[in-house]
Amino acid sequence: MKDIKKVTAIILASGNSTRFGKNRNKNFEIIDGKSVLVYSLNEFDKNKYIDNIVIACKQSEIKEVKNIIGNEKLSKHINIVVGGNSRKESVYNCLKNTNSDIVVIHDGARPLIKQEYINKCVENISEIKGVTIGVKSKDTIKITDENNIVIGTTNRSNTWIIQTPQAFDRKILLQAHEKYKGDVTDDCMLLEEYGHKVKILEGDYTNVKITTYEDLEIIREYLKK
Repeated sequence: MKDIKKVTAIILASGNSTRFGKNRNKNFEIIDGKSVLVYSLNEFDKNKYIDNIVIACKQSEIKEVKNIIGNEKLSKHINIVVGGNSRKESVYNCLKNTNSDIVVIHDGARPLIKQEYINKCVENISEIKGVTIGVKSKDTIKITDENNIVIGTTNRSNTWIIQTPQAFDRKILLQAHEKYKGDVTDDCMLLEEYGHKVKILEGDYTNVKITTYEDLEIIREYLKK
């Protein structure tokens, strides 16, 4: 870590929230008086390793994001970047707007992020150029073909459900984004595509990503506990 000059947090809040419904960005939903986005924003703002924050959002939602930021007492510089038509495009736009050594990428819709996970991600970026938080699968996972016929079963003890945050050597991730022209569901896939090792750091099952409207109630219950 002594050679690391700067760490940028990238918070993704530009998705279409298609499965969430309600014709509203799930990052703007209110839980216990705060928008979903604020929970992640505050955790990165107070983290000891994070130097600055970049938020990806839609052009039409910049005003709302600025209002959210303006209502919080934040100490770190925050830059708002217009997201793309996919997760990959949004991350790429953010990568081009920072010159940090490390980027820590997080889904804004995971409001129960913990300081220890941010710290573990940053602290593990050395020989390994990509790390992610994840949890062991509780269920048996089947792999099927396009007709839903099972063609394989994963070993449950080696099967992980991937979460965020994820941390990367920024230059290597940027190069991977520029080489790979397809879409990806997370940035670890890009490093894997070009032969870089990715390490999974064990998290916990409370680090829920809000996907459907019902997930809000799950978050509320975890906050009560």
